[in-house]
Amino acid sequence: MRMLVFQHHVLEHPGIFRDFLAEDGVQWDAVQLQDGEAIPALGDYDALWVMGGPMDVWEEDRYPWLIEEKAAIREAVLERKMPFLGVCLGHQLLGEVAGGRCGKMPVSEVGVIDISLTPPGAIDPLLMGFDPVHKAVQWHGVHVAEAPEGSHILASTDDCLVQALRVGDRAWGIQYHVEVTRNTVPEWGDIPAYKEAVEKVMGKGAMPGFIEDSDASIDDFNRHARILFRNFMEIAAS
Repeated sequence: MRMLVFQHHVLEHPGIFRDFLAEDGVQWDAVQLQDGEAIPALGDYDALWVMGGPMDVWEEDRYPWLIEEKAAIREAVLERKMPFLGVCLGHQLLGEVAGGRCGKMPVSEVGVIDISLTPPGAIDPLLMGFDPVHKAVQWHGVHVAEAPEGSHILASTDDCLVQALRVGDRAWGIQYHVEVTRNTVPEWGDIPAYKEAVEKVMGKGAMPGFIEDSDASIDDFNRHARILFRNFMEIAAS
């Protein structure tokens, strides 16, 4: 198994999944798109993951490499039918590439928030074994406003209908951060733009409380991450 990972910020990496990949002896290569690294031939890989980042899906003028990234995702998902997982920005990119529409939320969704599986999500092969309602870290101001035609909405919150979706049989997007470790929220809180987003929603000085909330649920976060990882690897192997 060889995994390709698109990253858009050095701190937005596969997180706890790195431990699971190491345990399974899975080789994975990260492409730091924000640093201008080239996307390798997709045919050399068995699966593609696309992580989060501070940019928006439509900011191709500021981040021209988004054009090439979208083309690669389109090739991976729609042409090659590769096993695909997108997280946060990666979820939004999947939604757009597959024919949906992304847009800004009236109020950003930030904090530890309950996620509810939809009826299709409860029986989806990637989320099989998830609690019907489970907590997760949210940190986004853009959402998939219109899901692609023919896709399946797998999870929702009160403020964001499309928290998870499946396109076809082998491509998934997850808006919330299933990959978090105990270090994720403190590290992201040191990024000025990310901290500003937290304080805009949760109030000035909110970071310590956010970190505490994340710490309190970290074991549950990681339990669900392991379930998702194991399900994904079984799908990829098939």
